[in-house]
Amino acid sequence: MHRGYRCVQTVPGVGPVLGAVLVAEIGEVQRFTSPTRLCSWAGLTPRHRESDLVVHRGAITKQGSKLVRWAAIEAVQRLSPNSKQAADFMRIATRRGNKIARVAVERKVLTLVYYALRDGRVRSLEHARAA
Repeated sequence: MHRGYRCVQTVPGVGPVLGAVLVAEIGEVQRFTSPTRLCSWAGLTPRHRESDLVVHRGAITKQGSKLVRWAAIEAVQRLSPNSKQAADFMRIATRRGNKIARVAVERKVLTLVYYALRDGRVRSLEHARAA
């Protein structure tokens, strides 16, 4: 069994099926230097086009693994209402809207998955349980 598979399942919203999809699609997490690179590879970062003084920021790029994006979306939809990620979703949704909040929380979930695969544990979840 993969070392990070069980740890990925500790991330809120991620169960056995989504954990298997994430582990299989991401593969060796060491090829990404940071969680931001993983989110960019999954296509969850905003499009950025600029020319001289004009900057256009748009919707997410959707380049990369469709399965990882799907798994992140499903994980966000399965969040427990009393989890930190659900609170983040509500906080962002009141300011920016549901779609932007969903993508932001998807990036947070993928960040937790990155650390789960890299370190074999998710430190931020351990601090939350201890409190």
